[in-house]
Amino acid sequence: MKPIKNKVALVTGSNRGIGFAVVKSLLEEGFSVILTSRNSRQGKKALSALPKENAYYHPLDVTSDQSATTLYEHVSQKFGRLDVLINNAGINYDTWQNAMTADLSEVEQTLDTNLIGPWRMMKTFLPLMQRNNFDRIVNVSSSAGALAALTGATPGYSVSKAALNALTISMAKQVRGSNILVNAVCPGWVRTEMGGAGAPKSAKEGAETIVWAALLPNDGKTASFFRDKKQIPW
Repeated sequence: MKPIKNKVALVTGSNRGIGFAVVKSLLEEGFSVILTSRNSRQGKKALSALPKENAYYHPLDVTSDQSATTLYEHVSQKFGRLDVLINNAGINYDTWQNAMTADLSEVEQTLDTNLIGPWRMMKTFLPLMQRNNFDRIVNVSSSAGALAALTGATPGYSVSKAALNALTISMAKQVRGSNILVNAVCPGWVRTEMGGAGAPKSAKEGAETIVWAALLPNDGKTASFFRDKKQIPW
């Protein structure tokens, strides 16, 4: 595919791991890319490892309305558009809990980042995205959230991702006809801080389907769930 010029992408939680790999890949595709993180020091350090051209940093806490609004105002003023939103920020693969023993206050924190965070970002940025003729939203989910895969393990994480999948379908249908494609992607088991050193995929490999979904053509699928560039069941 030819590089895409003058298009802007925003990646949440992208100072490391899969998010950082997504940023690098989108830069290679010709996007201007906004790298975000809650911690400004870590975000600026990540930015310093990228080519200076077309890479930008802005702090973002996806659990904060004010933080999302501040970023929206920055993007609107600096770029006047947003073409791709990657909701990558996620927390808490809670292997130490199950559905019966779960600490619900911890589950609430997980839902706030993994579900309400992407919802907040979509609500905030969709008005800006609807001005363009090429718009893609990719929600980074997990096969742990596939309904048939639910076992009671990792309850906060799994339920948050199942709910994110449902939100993906709902939002895709809400904006159908406006040339905005909204999909979810399972990157697989990836060698990140969450995935651990024993995971079979590199961060770059985990990013591949996310970037692929961000580059789908106008007649591409929406309200769909992908892994390894193939559609999988919800």
